[in-house]
Amino acid sequence: MISKLQSFFQEKVLIEAYKKCLAVLMQCHSGFTDGEQPIALSMCGHSVDTIRYCVSQEKVSIHLPVSRLLAGLHVLLSKTEVAYKFPELLPLSELSPPMLIEHPLRCLVLCAQVHAGMWRRNGFSLVNQIYYYHNVKCRREMFDKDIVMLQTGVSMMDPNHFLMIMLSRFELYQIFSSPDYGKRFSTENTNKDVVQQNNTLIEEMLYLIIMIVGERFSPGIGQVNATDEIKREIIHQLSIRPMAHSELVKALPEDENRETGMESVIEEVACFKKPGLTGRGLYELKPECAKNFNLYFYHFSRAEQSKAEEAQRKLRRQNREDTALPPPALPPFCPLFASLVNILQSDVMLCIMGTILQWAVEHNGYAWSESMLQRVLHLLGMALQEEKQHLENLSEENVVTFTFTQKISRPGEAPNNSPSILAMLETLQNAPHLEVHKDMIRWILKTFNAIKKLRESSSTSPVAETEGTVMEESSRDKDKAERKRKAEIARLRREKIMAQMSEMQRHFINENKELFQQTLEELDTSTSGVNETSPVISDAKLTALGPEQTRVAEQRQVVMCILCQEEQEVKVDSRAMVLAAFIQRSTVLSKNRNKIAPDPEKYDPLFMHPDLSCGTHTGSCGHIMHAHCWQRYFDAVQAKEQRRQQRLRVHTSYDVENGEFLCPLCECLSNTVIPLLPPPRGLFNRLDFSGQPNLTQWVKTISQQIKVLYLLREEDCAGSSGSSEKMDQLQLPEGFRPNFKPKNPYSESIKEMLTTFGTATYKVGLKVHPNEEDPRVPIMCWGSCAYTIQTIERILADEDKPLFGHLPCRQDDCLTSLTRFAAAHWTVSSLSAVQGHFCTLLASLVPNEKNRNLPCILDIDMFHLLVSLVLSFPAIHCQNFSGVSLGTGDLHLFHLVTMAHIIQILLTSSTEENGMDQENANTEEEVAVLTLYKFLCQCTGSALKESSSGWHLWRNLKAGIMPFLRCSALFFHYLNGVPAPSELQVNGTNQFEHLCSYLSLPNNLTCLFQENSEVLNTLVESWCSNNEVKRYLEGKRHAI
Repeated sequence: MISKLQSFFQEKVLIEAYKKCLAVLMQCHSGFTDGEQPIALSMCGHSVDTIRYCVSQEKVSIHLPVSRLLAGLHVLLSKTEVAYKFPELLPLSELSPPMLIEHPLRCLVLCAQVHAGMWRRNGFSLVNQIYYYHNVKCRREMFDKDIVMLQTGVSMMDPNHFLMIMLSRFELYQIFSSPDYGKRFSTENTNKDVVQQNNTLIEEMLYLIIMIVGERFSPGIGQVNATDEIKREIIHQLSIRPMAHSELVKALPEDENRETGMESVIEEVACFKKPGLTGRGLYELKPECAKNFNLYFYHFSRAEQSKAEEAQRKLRRQNREDTALPPPALPPFCPLFASLVNILQSDVMLCIMGTILQWAVEHNGYAWSESMLQRVLHLLGMALQEEKQHLENLSEENVVTFTFTQKISRPGEAPNNSPSILAMLETLQNAPHLEVHKDMIRWILKTFNAIKKLRESSSTSPVAETEGTVMEESSRDKDKAERKRKAEIARLRREKIMAQMSEMQRHFINENKELFQQTLEELDTSTSGVNETSPVISDAKLTALGPEQTRVAEQRQVVMCILCQEEQEVKVDSRAMVLAAFIQRSTVLSKNRNKIAPDPEKYDPLFMHPDLSCGTHTGSCGHIMHAHCWQRYFDAVQAKEQRRQQRLRVHTSYDVENGEFLCPLCECLSNTVIPLLPPPRGLFNRLDFSGQPNLTQWVKTISQQIKVLYLLREEDCAGSSGSSEKMDQLQLPEGFRPNFKPKNPYSESIKEMLTTFGTATYKVGLKVHPNEEDPRVPIMCWGSCAYTIQTIERILADEDKPLFGHLPCRQDDCLTSLTRFAAAHWTVSSLSAVQGHFCTLLASLVPNEKNRNLPCILDIDMFHLLVSLVLSFPAIHCQNFSGVSLGTGDLHLFHLVTMAHIIQILLTSSTEENGMDQENANTEEEVAVLTLYKFLCQCTGSALKESSSGWHLWRNLKAGIMPFLRCSALFFHYLNGVPAPSELQVNGTNQFEHLCSYLSLPNNLTCLFQENSEVLNTLVESWCSNNEVKRYLEGKRHAI
């Protein structure tokens, strides 16, 4: 509709439409500087006032319909010559160039920042918008019009002012106004991500300048007609490769009549190669049209640009020409846009080009890129072509105002005294690290000499070739011969290698014909055997832990690698199999979003606060690979990205330098891998609960073991005899061998993957550099397991889905692998560090004299505490040979944390009675919880408000503890592998009772206190006597 609107204007209608559109645009932009901080920019003796606007932080839109309509109308003023016939009828004096360029410039800066990887975490919405912005179906009224609007605004303003504003919007002004940028960013302490982003932004800015000056093939902008525009499109499409008619039509823009106009011009620029026996007819670019190829054609995608560059260089090598791809000669601008060429010779532009060339000469590490240099060379070539055309078309009455060659011959002024651009080019011509750009630099120097002679020839006869020129030609011939010799050697070497590979393949196939068939038969047999012997578990009563824990027969787990298609059983001594995974910091469960992030280098994450202000979440797509296959794949991805020149970057949603990659199968974003493991409790656990200690006995025993470990640690640190005497006096608990070092049951491959995933969790979770020796690594692994389970539980609750049976396979596999990994990670960590973590964690519930400054129970998330205690306990239990089962420890730890959580809930529950108490007599549970609450009142010195409603307390207790029980059920399900009962796989009543049964808890939770009153009374008193608890009860602080 907009295209048609711009095609049928009469002069009077066009003038009125232009006025109306300008008025609407000014209305849209009224106050566009309101609230923005004004700044003054100054470079090279030029100053301009503008606003401070960071596209990376402020609002920006890709959709600018009014601005683009005005751009189209402005071109029509030039195309129909209305601007020259009736200048007095047009409000051109009312135009504000900075206003015209502001929003299109922001939009193009946004695209540049996406290419630089600065908008990775914004989903595919932004990527899709930018895709359609450049797509052939939409670009004519979006991208193209933004370029036109920039050309319109720049043609009306000082090019130095425009370039300074553009540097500000690209957030590059400080870089080019600070001459020591290259030195500053070559230090080791520099953030490489920031340097890489800045380099890409500089490349994109130079590309934008190339487009503003070079895109003049639209009628009304350049002195061309409509056929010239479509010819140019076809030339550049065929520069990529020969194309069929249908391919070419799809790649060309359509007009308002859905026509491309290709048929009328195709024979002028291409020849049709008839189809052979195997293919289809193709259009090939005529050789004489190759001179019109522009490497930075603005409708090329990054991939197309790469292919076109490679194809054109290959063609030039075949024709025994140098590989330079200079800019083509361009048609002159229409008078309304004629001033655009002055950008190339403006002082700020010369400063930008000189600065980049200086970086290349000094060769300072990360401060520049070859892509950046290539764009500068292209701009230099454009300026030389422009000056050459000006001189060739010079008439006697005209004076040449484009004096680019003179300006690049002058050295910089004091105090910098930098060499001239020409001198730097002559230096770079001999630089060994710029071999690929030598031909282009030679072309520039040759063109410079030709322009110099052209200027001289206006007053004198043609000058004969100088000795230097002859020497240059001789040097070039030698270089060509050397390149040809090297190419022939490389071709022969490739042929030899390919012949060797073919022979090896034939030999391998002949030797292993029977092996493949035999392997397939064995796999079929083993798979059928597994299916036949899979155990059937009775659903009478399924219990996840404790004396009645359901015994689950271990099943073989055979999985297939998505990369090599090989099947393998998951075993402790086999090669590691891994799941693609993505770890990220998350605040989705946060109850305090104003919390200031602590210093990651000093932060101790052992205790998670109940506000869950920030956790570490792990997700997975569920696709499985061999660890070594994944490592090869990831190395290949890294190598590919390192080889890829930055200017060819596509819209990637992942960052290889931060370890990110896409799953090879589903392309799901990942940044690490989780090892697949057999059930870890099966390696250490004995489900024999006969003769096991109760909670009171177990707490006393574990406290003695912890005391021994502390004494040993003191002895190791001090090396004194005093501690040895204490050890002699101290009676070791029965069967406890604190000097025993357990053997790691896992293969080297699995141990490596345990370390890899643990280090990745630590690095991402704390935002620090990887350090597998840091004692916080296991803490972050346990925390990620707990936080991920909590998020899954909340999702299921919010979607009103049952706890079990409705998770997607990928989430189920992720939780299985994550829980097993977290349970096994202690085997690759420092044993003493993990033991120390367990001792400190347990001290928050069972105080000891060594740990006094620990958080109170109001400041601890109990589920995180449970997971950390259960998963660190094997580091203590592995030295216990008294016959106590690991499952006994799991059960007692769970009961202990559950009771602490009950006290936590009762202390923080509202005691306001809402008058909805039942009329019937109080139940056993309500009487018991009221009794417990009264005991808490005694422990707190009556600071706790009294309550007479057992029903109210029991209701609050059940509601408060349900998320904890649901998370615990998920955790022990994936830890011990006990299937969930059918009642928990559907929504229904009595979920609380079913959870208690599955978790070996009494339905009346207060029975836990009655059964273990001997030790629990003391513990509850210690919890309630904490100063922070008292402060909360006195109203001096709050609690979650």
